[in-house]
Amino acid sequence: MPEVRITIGGRQFEVACQEGEEGYLHSAAKMLDDEAQVLSDQVGRMPESRMLLMAGLLLADKAASVDDRIAEVRAQLAEREAELAGLRNASPQPERVEVPVVPQSVTDTLAELAARAEALAAQVEEGGDT
Repeated sequence: MPEVRITIGGRQFEVACQEGEEGYLHSAAKMLDDEAQVLSDQVGRMPESRMLLMAGLLLADKAASVDDRIAEVRAQLAEREAELAGLRNASPQPERVEVPVVPQSVTDTLAELAARAEALAAQVEEGGDT
């Protein structure tokens, strides 16, 4: 097991980790050190155990907040997936379109006007008076 030296709150620690996990350990130590630095800036020097406890609690609070947000996003995603499934399974209803019916009297009048216009056009072509 590799031994890794990390620094948290200005104090160095030797810790062991699994082979290949050194990068993760350094990242975790950096997060803990950042929180310890905030505490140190706000409170000043404190006992090692208290500093580590408080920094750990701050990180745990952040992790809990992220977990809550993940749960919210998962719930929203589940709602959208259910909505999408419902839309995929729905059989679309054809849209009803109503077309007005032209009364027969209007059709007859238009036919008569067309016939008169045709007769007048024929007279004009023959050179006659209108």
